[in-house]
Amino acid sequence: MTLKIHIDDSAPPYEQVRAQISEQARAGVLPVGYRLPTVRGLAESLGLAANTVAKAYRTLEADGVIETRGRNGTFVAAAGSAAEREAAAAAQAYVERVRRLGLGEEEALAAVRDAVRAAYSKG
Repeated sequence: MTLKIHIDDSAPPYEQVRAQISEQARAGVLPVGYRLPTVRGLAESLGLAANTVAKAYRTLEADGVIETRGRNGTFVAAAGSAAEREAAAAAQAYVERVRRLGLGEEEALAAVRDAVRAAYSKG
């Protein structure tokens, strides 16, 4: 994630942070499930006050662009319907689990394909 804050810009720094994260998420530069830096970490890297970044994150969360998952962090949220958002969250949880189990990408995808095939062929 690359953000640039322009001090001479008429937009306040929190708005610049909000707009850039929102645009990068919409453009797919920040994919669904991407873990954002902590408020403090991003503030330090940009030379901003933590409250400035926190305000941007609160606005982004209210807009549905990002979601905070408690102590797990802040992530780019899925766009679309509630069902699509829930599916994206389940997929993210699955990916985290199979990585902890030591499975590779192909093994993880194969397990999903098998499960989907089994569930949808019962029709």
